Amino acid sequence: MTEQRRRAVPRDRDQDYTPGLARRRREFVREMTGAELNHVASYSLSETTLPGNIENFVGVAQVPIGVAGPLRINGEHARGDYYVPLATTEGTLVASYNRGMRLLTESGGVRATVVDERMQRAPVFVLGDALEARNFGTWLERHQRQIAAVAQATTSVGRLVEVERHAVGPLLYLRFDFTTGDAAGQNLVGRATYAACEWIQREHPDHPRYVLSGAIDTDKKHSQINMLRTRGRRVIAEATLPATLLQERVGVRPEQLFRARQYSQVGAFMAGSANNGAQAANGLAALFIATGQDVAAVAEAHAGVVYSQVTESGDYYWSITLPALVVATVGGGVGLATQRECLEMLGCFGPGKAHAFAEVCAGVVLAGEVSLSSAVLAGDWVTSHERLGRKRGTG
Repeated sequence: MTEQRRRAVPRDRDQDYTPGLARRRREFVREMTGAELNHVASYSLSETTLPGNIENFVGVAQVPIGVAGPLRINGEHARGDYYVPLATTEGTLVASYNRGMRLLTESGGVRATVVDERMQRAPVFVLGDALEARNFGTWLERHQRQIAAVAQATTSVGRLVEVERHAVGPLLYLRFDFTTGDAAGQNLVGRATYAACEWIQREHPDHPRYVLSGAIDTDKKHSQINMLRTRGRRVIAEATLPATLLQERVGVRPEQLFRARQYSQVGAFMAGSANNGAQAANGLAALFIATGQDVAAVAEAHAGVVYSQVTESGDYYWSITLPALVVATVGGGVGLATQRECLEMLGCFGPGKAHAFAEVCAGVVLAGEVSLSSAVLAGDWVTSHERLGRKRGTG
């Protein structure tokens, strides 16, 4: 039997982002698979905007976008009524978030605060034994100013906040924590940390070996260390919901919500859940797709801590803390045509907007918490999906 020759996807080293190359690759796909990419081939963006965002471009995936709102945000950076673009194929999602936004807005809005920000790259250095690893940590502390200067020379916006040290046997795990301006910053901190590690290896007397990621930066994975230490932005959204409005709009009372909170706290504890609320991933994923965020970062960003209380006046205080919200308003995919339009809907495109966008994200998550938790208690969780979310027929 003769081995079949591998046929590579067509590419052009110099002119790969053109209508002709995209068409040639679609023809290649049809030849190899039999699939016609007629809808994939229908798009309005220019291929010249795509370098740095995609390789082997053939077309676009069209995801329906709905708009929910207004959502009133009373944040430090985001202030006003926002109409929120949500890209999803899940029926009921936009309607549910819209309901939560109405209740929050009629209750006076969401208070939102960014309380910390940092992005990590976490190398591990290999020493001879535990004592050498400890002494290496002391050497790093003595040279922290030089290390920071080397790292920051690679970036115009990144600033080294801290270098955490975690010793295990002869290994010293480091977490380089940076602020990254309005960029998400994963590549920025990788470049800066690499420069710092090369300087450390060169200047330290033992020239220790290292691996650029020892995995405790937990890039695009949930982790307890990021719950405590922050990754991206740590944002808190909170609101107080009047008892009469809760009953009128979603059919539940504060004491019902608080009793159910006790049940779900125990369930989340038993499951080892990364979020003790209803869930944050639906709204974040839909908002991330619409606005050009790194969708894989939802694996980190969905983590959340809900704290709620029945107030002395009988109303319901509700908050959610997102400790690892990785978002950007510059770089990455945010400048592509439709993604930019969606960020512009929010007034959150460009420099100086990332904190405001983070506060909007947290407000959206809180709207989902309010709506879904109330729907479960009021008995319309299943019925709403039957009415809005069930796909009947093939279309």
